[in-house]
Amino acid sequence: MNRVVITGAGTINALGHNVAETLEAMREGHCGIEQLEFRDVERLSIQIGGQVKGFEAEGHFNRQQMTLYDRFTQFSLMAAKEAITQSGLEFTGELAAKGGVVLGTAGGGVSTWDDNYRAVYEEGKNRVHPFVVPKLMMNAAASHISMEYNLKGPSFTVSTACASSNHAMSQAYQMVRSGMSKAMVTGGSESMLCFGGVKAWEGLRVMSKDACRPFSANRNGMVQGEGAGIFVFEDYEHARARGAEILAEVVGFAMTSDASDIVMPSKQGAARAISGALKDAGINPDQVGYINAHGTGTAANDKTECAAVADVFGPHADKLMISSTKAMHGHLIGATGAVELLACIMALRDGVIAPTIGYEEFDPECALDVVPNEAREANVDVVLSNAFAFGGLNAVLALKKI
Repeated sequence: MNRVVITGAGTINALGHNVAETLEAMREGHCGIEQLEFRDVERLSIQIGGQVKGFEAEGHFNRQQMTLYDRFTQFSLMAAKEAITQSGLEFTGELAAKGGVVLGTAGGGVSTWDDNYRAVYEEGKNRVHPFVVPKLMMNAAASHISMEYNLKGPSFTVSTACASSNHAMSQAYQMVRSGMSKAMVTGGSESMLCFGGVKAWEGLRVMSKDACRPFSANRNGMVQGEGAGIFVFEDYEHARARGAEILAEVVGFAMTSDASDIVMPSKQGAARAISGALKDAGINPDQVGYINAHGTGTAANDKTECAAVADVFGPHADKLMISSTKAMHGHLIGATGAVELLACIMALRDGVIAPTIGYEEFDPECALDVVPNEAREANVDVVLSNAFAFGGLNAVLALKKI
């Protein structure tokens, strides 16, 4: 098995339009959740979200591209450009033939769906643009990245709700580790912040109208976000031979299914994913210093996740730092694990633990060190990234300082 490292990172989200801006916002505990701005938002009972503000697609893409790129694809291409540029890789020859892209998204082109449903059902039009299908399809972002960067190897999309990114990155990791590819582009993208996208989530009655407060006793629901996080996963020896800057090493993963309920999380399923990632990485529980939690801010998720962590880590759970950055950038659904991986990299490289902002009241069912409200300096060597999705699908990644 080959060692796998991260040599490039890119993002656009409610906290920033690149990695530097995002990490600075995380260090400062900035909240990117604000009043939503789009058509008919006043008809919604939920009017807040982690919306990407100040982004004008027209400044980055031409008219022809705009007919093909849904907002989630635009985000993907922006983040991929940053990640691949940082990596310094050029995909030619054998590297291009075997290099690919695996992305996660839960909804794909939701804005395109929304706009065209309006056109047909509300405005009475009988025709839509001929490129609606290639614009809204779930694999659009992965396909456009493959075309933009000459990636001719395994390229596809993973859609497992809130675990999509972690599942996608796990697959990319496995491909590099097995020797199938020397480098893979991976991560996730999501843009559901339109009228139909938010209205559908309203129906679940798991949304907060005022703020996301993970692990706090007065938490009252999740808040949606949007954006993308993209990374370059590369064979360690390949990266070292060309003198690449290495951000972190990916050392293990695990995926489990609760096989119990479509929306209620399972402590056993989450715990099996966490312990499985440790086993795959060959890491003892007491080596882990930080966990980037799924931490949605819902009553059920947060207490279930804390119980799973307590079960796996035993007495060491009291020494762990565990935080949720969703209170800052919102829940990016299929892209959430990718953006949250940036907090894991920051912990390993910079020794800064992103805080759980919005924390107000202690909850005895979440009695762990949740790094409340302010970032913390700490030296950690191993971190985990948790993602637990509707449908009972779980994916945990383990990263290590290098």
